[in-house]
Amino acid sequence: MNTLTLLPFIVLIAAMFLMTRSAKKKQQQAANMRNEMQPGSGVRTIGGIYATVKEVNEETVLLDAGPGVDLLFAKNAIGAVLSDDEYNRIVHGIEHDLKSDTDIVPDDASSLTETDEPAAADAAAASDDKAVDLGKKDEAEEKANAAEATSDEEPKKTDGESGAK
Repeated sequence: MNTLTLLPFIVLIAAMFLMTRSAKKKQQQAANMRNEMQPGSGVRTIGGIYATVKEVNEETVLLDAGPGVDLLFAKNAIGAVLSDDEYNRIVHGIEHDLKSDTDIVPDDASSLTETDEPAAADAAAASDDKAVDLGKKDEAEEKANAAEATSDEEPKKTDGESGAK
């Protein structure tokens, strides 16, 4: 047989070996994570339930999901073991203050812009000026002008005959 015909088979076998190796590595990491669970640590199940570990057995885990709610799960159903900060942030909404020296962003943007004295004086002077007429009239003025124009003209009286046929 020619080595050129064996090359695709060799590449295929190598790719399968690498894929199974990475999958096996991920499974081993997940098993180690589940074995390191201790009572009191926060977990997320594969179904999305956040709870604290109450008791760890050989095949099962007893979880406390709330006051008076104890759930029994298989160890394989634990998706992630969370750190205390992450669990408190997700479940209780408690943010851990990582940097207390950072600036706090204000609620409004007025303190973000600095006002200069000349600019403030120009703005005050501009507000005292009269409004500039841009040629637009209010709708009320237009209606009043139209009403005056129709009331000034007398309606034409006809004798009932029209010139149009």
